Amino acid sequence: MRYNKKLAMMLWMIACFTCVSCKKSGSLVAAVPPTNLVVNTLISTDGSGKVSFTATADNAVSYVYDFGNGNSVTAASGSTAYVFTSGGIHTYTVNVTAKGSSVLTTTKTLTVTVNYVPTLVWSDEFNTDGAPDSTKWGYDLGAGGWGNNELEYYTNRSENTVVAGGVLKITAIKENYMGSPYTSARLLTKDKYAFKYGKVEVRAKLPEGVGTWPAIWMLGSDAATAGWPGCGEIDIMEHLGRDLNKIYGTLHYPGHSGGNADGGTRVIANATTEFHIYSLEWNAATIKISVDGEIVHIVANSSGIPFNHEFFLIMNMAMGGGFGGAVDPSFTNASMLVDYIRVYQ
Repeated sequence: MRYNKKLAMMLWMIACFTCVSCKKSGSLVAAVPPTNLVVNTLISTDGSGKVSFTATADNAVSYVYDFGNGNSVTAASGSTAYVFTSGGIHTYTVNVTAKGSSVLTTTKTLTVTVNYVPTLVWSDEFNTDGAPDSTKWGYDLGAGGWGNNELEYYTNRSENTVVAGGVLKITAIKENYMGSPYTSARLLTKDKYAFKYGKVEVRAKLPEGVGTWPAIWMLGSDAATAGWPGCGEIDIMEHLGRDLNKIYGTLHYPGHSGGNADGGTRVIANATTEFHIYSLEWNAATIKISVDGEIVHIVANSSGIPFNHEFFLIMNMAMGGGFGGAVDPSFTNASMLVDYIRVYQ
């Protein structure tokens, strides 16, 4: 092939120009991920569950913390503090991701062991004989069970609800009253106490009798505006007299209400002859319903379901209805006994 000196010179000049242009545009400068990621922690030892994190890395512009419990946060400075609110001592796997100016990242994994001791923020120990404390409890009054086709008429009479001997007694009685064949009581803290997140413990002994339907539960404080099930409902304990010792724990919310509710069950011993502890652990990540420390049902909480606002407490004893079923004709009366109800945060 004949050597063309002029053509070779032109090609050389084009190549040099192209290289200079690439260097000026930065396209030849490789993206570099953050390096030397270091994460320091300071774990509180006072039972508060608080952990302070500080992350540093070269070439990082922000940091993402995944706390291993469904929650995460972005910290531009690398420093953040987080409170783990599951009661007791727990170990969490935390992932810290340093993000660079490009899409490249660097992640470091560490574990933290945290002790969280909840603080008692509200309770009723039922130690004063007489009517329930009116600063804590009100009553729903009337028949029908608000759509449940229940057979009782709820009253505020001492025959149906009284504190005596260190326990609250909610009693259903077979009697004709205001056109209903039974009476009972439904107590609630609406407009007196409501809270968002925490742990609820109730020590209770359940009634005997086919057709009885005791419940310890919570309803969203926006029920008047959001309606049901838009406000959300958390049933910490339900029990049916026709199916002794089976404890129901259930959530009701849009798409999961009534017969399509989100729930579970656990069979225990002696529900009607011994006291048991029914509890709820509720935070932004998890809703866990238990009896005597054993899980009945657990649900991952999220912004897509209505369990991230204040709720109030309800305790009642229904008769019959859509869930309670037919009542034994020989039934005369039965009581749910509540030793205490406590809220921790």
